Amino acid sequence: MNQDQIKTLIDALAASDLSELEYSENGCSLRLVRHSALAATPVRRETAMANVASAPQAPQPETPGPAVCRAPLYGVVHLQPRPGDPPYVQAGQAVTAGQTLCVIEAMKVFNEVRAERDATVQAVLVDSGQEVEADQPLFRLE
Repeated sequence: MNQDQIKTLIDALAASDLSELEYSENGCSLRLVRHSALAATPVRRETAMANVASAPQAPQPETPGPAVCRAPLYGVVHLQPRPGDPPYVQAGQAVTAGQTLCVIEAMKVFNEVRAERDATVQAVLVDSGQEVEADQPLFRLE
């Protein structure tokens, strides 16, 4: 499996309503999983390319309380748009649903991690430039 094939699979998952995709070739296996707790959107450095389609869900009552925002995929986390810029968010800051919390770079594709709901950032659990695993906690929100 080469990088172009992997990128094609990532793009296919992002453009679909699927929550996971598994692909095997010549003894190599790749499993991509989209976590429903996050909205990840593939973007280039400055310009958004596409929005992840999300399956319609029945309305649920908002239950404010502690939550953990987790990485939707493996990659390098960027807490600010460019080196030297202020961070997207800081501990103690109020955020609104859909607001960018950070960006995760994977294979030269930049994936925005956005707030699922209005909340307050209680803690930033990673450092900018750090490699993160899929499902790793990034922020504690309340």
